[in-house]
Amino acid sequence: MSTLRFTQDHEWIRAEGGTATIGITDFAQKQLGDVVFVELPEVGRTLAAGDSFGTVESVKAASEVFAPVAGEVAEVNEALTSDPELVNQDPTGEGWFIKLKLADAGAVEGLMDQAAYDAFIKDEH
Repeated sequence: MSTLRFTQDHEWIRAEGGTATIGITDFAQKQLGDVVFVELPEVGRTLAAGDSFGTVESVKAASEVFAPVAGEVAEVNEALTSDPELVNQDPTGEGWFIKLKLADAGAVEGLMDQAAYDAFIKDEH
């Protein structure tokens, strides 16, 4: 079972082998409110850790989404184009944004685990 890791920008990442799935956290989708549009990158785009790779827009705000680690975009969640509310309904499941071919699989280990992220969002608000 792969473990979710988290960033201070409220992205989650689940690494499986040399690929990782990335999306925004349940906390982030609740802060945004009803998601109405998701802009995703082109497959094949190379991202450095911290690069913005897309935008999620809600009725309240638009927010950039950042790559937690470096890699190459292997797949985007096309379902979000026609069904952006998947981000609200299942943020860490069907509402994923991209799959990334990892440049360094070990980089994921340096991110926050669930307990650290829970403490982070508690301190932030």
